[in-house]
Amino acid sequence: MKYSYKLSDAIHILAFLDIYKNGDLSSKMIASSIETNASTVRSLMSDLKKAGLISTRQGSVNPALTRSADQITLLDVYQAINMDHNLLHVDPKTNPQCVVGGNIQETLNAVYADIQESAFQKMALTSIQDIIDDVLERNQAR
Repeated sequence: MKYSYKLSDAIHILAFLDIYKNGDLSSKMIASSIETNASTVRSLMSDLKKAGLISTRQGSVNPALTRSADQITLLDVYQAINMDHNLLHVDPKTNPQCVVGGNIQETLNAVYADIQESAFQKMALTSIQDIIDDVLERNQAR
């Protein structure tokens, strides 16, 4: 099973832009922090820019948050990136002749929809500033 790290990486980018706002904000530098390639960073930054979460100028290495970190939620970030799947997934290949296999998909779809809604509500209450504060606190404790 392949996992997508787009949300984590997009949050990482926003935290990096705020924490290092006076430093090297090149996609290469951000990529070195995420341990990915610069084209992945540029692609995510393009999504973040389209959503109005960051501003960039072609030919300039000075990306910035468009509003304060406490005004950007994790839900904003999730909605900004091109996530083409739900948080939880139901196995589509179950035996319809079995009591469990024939009913589990609809049951789990309803349960997972409730869980996803709860997750989205929590994401809407968690800001990039919350992430930044925790990152800096953990760094101080090292």
